[in-house]
Amino acid sequence: MNQEIERRRTFAIISHPDAGKTTLTEKLLLFGGQIQVAGAVKSNKIRKTATSDWMEIEKQRGISVTTSVMEFDYDGYKVNILDTPGHQDFAEDTFRTLTAVDSAIIVVDGAKGVEAQTRKLMEVCRMRKTPVIIFINKMDREGKDPFDLLDELEEELQIHVRPLSWPINQGAKFKGVYNIYEQNLNLFTPDKQKVTEKVEVDINSQELEERVGERDATKLREDLELVDGVYPEFSVQTYLDAEVAPVFFGSALNNFGVQELLDCFVRIAPYPRPTKAEERTVTPDEPKFTGFIFKITANIDPNHRSCIAFCKVCSGKFIRNAPYLHVRQGKTLRFSSPTQFMAQRKETIDEAWPGDIVGLPDNGIFKIGDTLTEGENLHYRGLPSFSPEMFKYIENADPMKTKQLEKGINQLMDEGVAQLFINQFNNRKVIGTVGQLQFEVIQYRLENEYGAKCRWEPISLYKACWVEAMPGYEQELENFKKRKHQYMARDREGRDVFLADSGYVLQMAQQDFEHIRFHFTSEF
Repeated sequence: MNQEIERRRTFAIISHPDAGKTTLTEKLLLFGGQIQVAGAVKSNKIRKTATSDWMEIEKQRGISVTTSVMEFDYDGYKVNILDTPGHQDFAEDTFRTLTAVDSAIIVVDGAKGVEAQTRKLMEVCRMRKTPVIIFINKMDREGKDPFDLLDELEEELQIHVRPLSWPINQGAKFKGVYNIYEQNLNLFTPDKQKVTEKVEVDINSQELEERVGERDATKLREDLELVDGVYPEFSVQTYLDAEVAPVFFGSALNNFGVQELLDCFVRIAPYPRPTKAEERTVTPDEPKFTGFIFKITANIDPNHRSCIAFCKVCSGKFIRNAPYLHVRQGKTLRFSSPTQFMAQRKETIDEAWPGDIVGLPDNGIFKIGDTLTEGENLHYRGLPSFSPEMFKYIENADPMKTKQLEKGINQLMDEGVAQLFINQFNNRKVIGTVGQLQFEVIQYRLENEYGAKCRWEPISLYKACWVEAMPGYEQELENFKKRKHQYMARDREGRDVFLADSGYVLQMAQQDFEHIRFHFTSEF
């Protein structure tokens, strides 16, 4: 069992939109032998899109809307990748994904440097002490000076960095990367399908001049001396303690620097770690199976309208058809067709080990955050829903399709795409999201996957917050609900939600009703 655990590497790829996450995922799959040809993400001439972007709307817009799960074997290791959406409108999906991984790779665009979304995601990694590796992408385009980039990373992401590879020039003059970790030279030939040659070169020999020219050879030696002088020697332990982030340079689109990243990653990245549950800390090598649901996706296969719940195995061994306890419902379930994923393509498996992600068929029994065990009452935590910031009424645009609309809304809300509130005053449905783009995604998916048309109506609200009375002050909550009855709603769990229409109203409510607690995440 320990052998299986130690060869697992489960990680997320995170970054700002357009830094090249999905392209990097594609190239990792190429090295893992899972795909033979990488789909050029941008090109419309080749009717191929990225493997991990399988939803219709993702192909049309060239962005990732949902986290995809992929796994492959490489060099004796079992690698599980979660490619996350970079767009801030889907940040919640990414935050949840980070609860299911042991480490992360952050992709940074060499020309733009650190962007807003990257900072936010790094905060989540810091909160959870997740080790990160940074990949600086697009070195074949003109960008910032590598030393300036490293300073910016340290300042913006508040983490020490240590380069493990170093670029020789950039943009049109880009000649390759010197791999500090393995001490060899990788020469660059722009090619989207093939892999670049590696050359063993002694850094102080004349051969370096022959390979890259005198000017670049001299500059490379000076840079490397400076790197060794400024940055402490790399130690794997400081990386695992999330104190230092190793940095690699390359160009994912041209397959360059990706293999170096992968080779180093599988060697130094952490295997599955203990997971905190509310009752106790669970270690991966415990004999009994436990796991939690961190994501639900509707309609992975449009022909079957099926929902899949993604379960991260935390301890023990998951076995097909074995009886497992669904802790929240207190029911015992058996799974006859658990699957593992290659984005949309999936295959049935008989067993899974800690660190693996298993897809379980879901007919409405799961919610995000549910725990499965072999009988023990455990609750894994750390999967909050945040208070939404944008609101619209959702109305049925086609009365003949009421049933389809109901089903569609329920399945999409289970996914955690957005949150649904029922206004207690007029019984209308209010959808709350973190970003504008989610409304478009919901409308598009309702129409294309469920055949239901909806239309949005504006509603001006400032924030939704969950309210509860302190013990002994239940009457005060009743008075509050009477006074604010126009603004009271219920969420899908039946909890009371106050829809404040301005910051001032919310502030006054908090002052006037001091024995009521106002919560801005659903975990309380």
